[in-house]
Amino acid sequence: MSPSTPSPSVDPDGPATKTVPRMTAIWRGWAALGEAVAPLSNGTGRPLARTVKLLLDPLVIRPVQNPHLAGFALTPDTAGELVARIADADDTLIATAQWFLVLKSARRALRITDGNPQEKYFQRCFELARTLGAPDNASSEQTAMDAVLEIAQAGGESLMARIREIVQDPAEADQLHGELVSAWHSRRRPEETRADAETLTVEVLNTCGTDATPDVDGLVDARAGSAAASTLDDPDAARMLGLTVLELPAMPELGATASKRALPRPFDRSVFERLFAVLSGSSASDVDLDADEVLADEILRTAQPWELADEQSRVVMLLGAEASRALEPVDLLRPTTAHRLLRGRWEREAYVRRVRRLPADTSGVPAAIRDDVHAVRESYLRRLWVRLHGRELRGVQTPGGELWDTLDGSLRSVVMDQRHRLKLAIGRSAEGAA
Repeated sequence: MSPSTPSPSVDPDGPATKTVPRMTAIWRGWAALGEAVAPLSNGTGRPLARTVKLLLDPLVIRPVQNPHLAGFALTPDTAGELVARIADADDTLIATAQWFLVLKSARRALRITDGNPQEKYFQRCFELARTLGAPDNASSEQTAMDAVLEIAQAGGESLMARIREIVQDPAEADQLHGELVSAWHSRRRPEETRADAETLTVEVLNTCGTDATPDVDGLVDARAGSAAASTLDDPDAARMLGLTVLELPAMPELGATASKRALPRPFDRSVFERLFAVLSGSSASDVDLDADEVLADEILRTAQPWELADEQSRVVMLLGAEASRALEPVDLLRPTTAHRLLRGRWEREAYVRRVRRLPADTSGVPAAIRDDVHAVRESYLRRLWVRLHGRELRGVQTPGGELWDTLDGSLRSVVMDQRHRLKLAIGRSAEGAA
């Protein structure tokens, strides 16, 4: 039986019926298109809500012109007609899915973050599919670039601008504040982790920096990252890790302003500041969510363990907190490979050795940088948290194969920042002496 001639009077999930739910008919027609339309589908293979709203209804089914296809429940004949309309548009819908991937790639290359790509690009992709067919040559990339730029220029606002508009609206702000209070009121202290979590942690850290890929799945399954975050509710625990200046982490403000030159520590940032740090300027990212969804997700994230949404991110914070003990001027009894490699990178820096071994007045290192050297573990964990938070907003995880690059890269970033500041300070000193 072909996709265009199903037996809609029989529901595959139940007994024979006299009518067919409209969405069931849409799902049947969509399923016949297969994996070729995956970019327009959700994880179960069904069309995204925006696919139905922006593509299938207005451009394929056309319920305004075909009111008999608009009802919630369809007769078997009309359900068959609806399925057939989707089947007849198969080439165009498949080409639309391909164009959507090309436009998203162009969006990333152009560093554009205006709105939701599905909302902005679906119908343009359908238009390109109808007029040009599937993207199949080098000129398709330029066509996509032109389309994305045109849409961006017509949109007139960025994702961050829309977020600012929402939080500055009194009614919207009141509602979001209520959601924030509710999220924090519902916080629960994480349960204890499995007894073997410490052993798993050592095994993972011993694999870091080697040819083997660290296996973090066991720690994720044990929710070891969440369990480790339970200590952050102890007095001064989060402050000792550099994540807040407060004795205990507090519910953040919603906020409506931010400056990259004066961002507080991670747990002390307002919801707006957390988003601003990732979504503005050179840190703009491809976030496939509307402003309302971004705000809602961030509010929930602030009340989660480590104030991160994904268990994988929390496990990385656990591993970073453990490995970064090597940056403190104490001897570890049984350091892992990760401990040794981080300590080696840190102690190779000449300015670090001078600060650690010489009196302050003879080290030649400015006081601000000396303080940072002594508090490097705090700087390191702040940098690691910021990276993980940014990845979560972009929908990017940190698999085992990228774990060591993330842990080591955070320290490398701290070192490069301190080197730059030291170079500037020495240059100013030289100018003053001259």
